[in-house]
Amino acid sequence: MDVPLPDGMLPESRDNRILKVCKGLCGQGESVILVTRDIVARIKAQMMEIPAEDFTTDQVPAPPSQYTGRAEVYAPDGTLSSFKKKGIPAELLYTVDDGGRSVPAEFIENQFVLIRSDTSEKKTVLGRFHGKKVTALAYGNTRPFGVKARNAGQQFLQEALMLPAEEAPLVIVKGSAGTAKTFYALAVGLEKTVEQEQKEYRKLLICRPNAQFDQDIGFLPGSEQEKISPLLRPIIDNLEILLNHETHESGLSEEELRGRIDYLFSTGIISAEAMNFMRGRSITDTWLIIDEAQNLTPRQVKGIITRVGKGTKVILLGDPAQIDHPHLDERTNGLSYAAERMKGSPLSVQLTMLSDECVRSNLALDAAQRM
Repeated sequence: MDVPLPDGMLPESRDNRILKVCKGLCGQGESVILVTRDIVARIKAQMMEIPAEDFTTDQVPAPPSQYTGRAEVYAPDGTLSSFKKKGIPAELLYTVDDGGRSVPAEFIENQFVLIRSDTSEKKTVLGRFHGKKVTALAYGNTRPFGVKARNAGQQFLQEALMLPAEEAPLVIVKGSAGTAKTFYALAVGLEKTVEQEQKEYRKLLICRPNAQFDQDIGFLPGSEQEKISPLLRPIIDNLEILLNHETHESGLSEEELRGRIDYLFSTGIISAEAMNFMRGRSITDTWLIIDEAQNLTPRQVKGIITRVGKGTKVILLGDPAQIDHPHLDERTNGLSYAAERMKGSPLSVQLTMLSDECVRSNLALDAAQRM
């Protein structure tokens, strides 16, 4: 405990106390490795010449090697004409390796597939691998809450969300900002809880974690909803766009929009809850959106998925490149962890949106590709 610290490091800090002990043991000839998720602590350890490592047990592959939930393959041109009715057996599909040779395509259950004709690359169809063949998208022509898919990624996203909870109770969507992840999840959720005559879900439940929020929502005055409300501003923004779009009118006033949104929350059609109140619950017949799920730990994401009861569909959304949690990175966050662990599950459908599928604005697209 008497080991001196570098200038500027407070001796009363708990982290710095650990570093002093590590340095003292090193000085006594002990073999010491500090294992911590805290990247700041690891940097300090490096400054003090203390070996430091992150935990490896919960790490997933680096982003370029992570499962994307989608693939591009080629098929004999003659098979495309009957694709919508019969699908295409997996053994007829192939990819091209770096040497230009045809290689049989390998698929994972529920993987989305863009199939190109072997005679014309511009001739394409979209499907999903299920069983032993790739079949056409079942909801390709659907417009949930009046929203139309603008690209292949959104077609895949729409399919994943529209599948009933009995078939796909878990949907995991990763992607950069502006690719309409939250927007589409809300649109399909409203379609299935409000618009349909035979409603599939009782309500739409939203959780949006952040680092401080998960530890303690605080002791400041106000109800749980009042404390949560600042975190739901992005959700409100998307609801305003959806409700304006759904009216098919020139546009609603701010007062009318606020009234409609307040109605959805006050009647319980949409509700929001703190992430730390999810433990011990069994959530049934609910459309459950976990936004910004890259800020969850693997333990937290496991706790959420295991809360899912009969008739509930849980949607994990996030961008692993935009993590605010100080102890998480692209390989240790809960979103990426869930995606890798649930890969191949017949009950899970997942998708990574591409940066060029950004639809927010030209600036958002350009920034997503450059930054």
